[in-house]
Amino acid sequence: MLIRGAIVGVLFILANMSVAAAVRVEKVEYKGWKNCYRVTNGEIEAIVTSDIGPRIIRFGFVGGQNLFKEYADQLGKSGEKDFQLRGGSRVWKAPEDPVATWAPDNVPVSIKMTETGLIATAPIEPLTKLQKEIEISMAPSGTKVTVSHRITNHDLFPLEFAPWVLTMMAQGGMVVSGFPPRGTHPANLEVTNPLAMWAYTDLSDPRLKFTKKYLTLRQDPNNSNAQKLGTFNKDTWAAYLLNGEAFVKRATADPAKTYTDFGCSFETFTNNEFLEIETLGPITKVQPGQTVEQVEHWGLYKNVKPNAITDDELTRVLQPLLK
Repeated sequence: MLIRGAIVGVLFILANMSVAAAVRVEKVEYKGWKNCYRVTNGEIEAIVTSDIGPRIIRFGFVGGQNLFKEYADQLGKSGEKDFQLRGGSRVWKAPEDPVATWAPDNVPVSIKMTETGLIATAPIEPLTKLQKEIEISMAPSGTKVTVSHRITNHDLFPLEFAPWVLTMMAQGGMVVSGFPPRGTHPANLEVTNPLAMWAYTDLSDPRLKFTKKYLTLRQDPNNSNAQKLGTFNKDTWAAYLLNGEAFVKRATADPAKTYTDFGCSFETFTNNEFLEIETLGPITKVQPGQTVEQVEHWGLYKNVKPNAITDDELTRVLQPLLK
């Protein structure tokens, strides 16, 4: 029995060693920023800035395209007075406020390496007294990543807000997001979800297309009109299709809680420069010292090419990615 226990113990240690060794974190220079960190399992990679942020500026297959937007003229810079779009994925506070939400993230962040990735923590924002943090946990193989977004209230008073994750996608693709399960009339009479609009939302926009099950929105570099829609789904998910690859992110929403923007757990925005995929957590009264968190699950996939924007075709292509 002792020998068997020892063998099991050794196997457990070796298994843990192999998992830890499968995900590598290394300090790299990236497009002018000398202090970035690359998280990779050999198949996919994420690059996190530490000169500014916290931002995940790149996510893609190793050697492949960056599915995230990059503003070339803003890369490698820091210390600006005003907020910079830059690109990549970030965390904000909702509902949107033109001053507090757009607080600059142009100063260095601290990096703590973990066995499966890293934690990037910004200093406390002087204006809002909020501290933002992003943790990346990458699977040892495959293309799955868990990204945890945290905001801590360091003010002396409670603040009411929601964590809001905005991922800026590269030009030329299309986002697909699913509605809650559909039904029939008169068997299903209950309301299932909102469809939120902004003053600039235009439902006649050719970039938009609805099916019974899905909302789709194309990014068009030649169309500068802003477009935005929001909805709610307990299983909040979106897939961005670009050049035969798909970036999928997913979050869980709680129907019993209150969400901003007439109850949205998902929002998408586009103009001629990028398309944004956004998930939101519930509005929370955050006490001094308390932290709220929005967890997303990311995945990358190859050879994702729907032949048409129909329920049957989108289900055929996307359902295997959502299992």
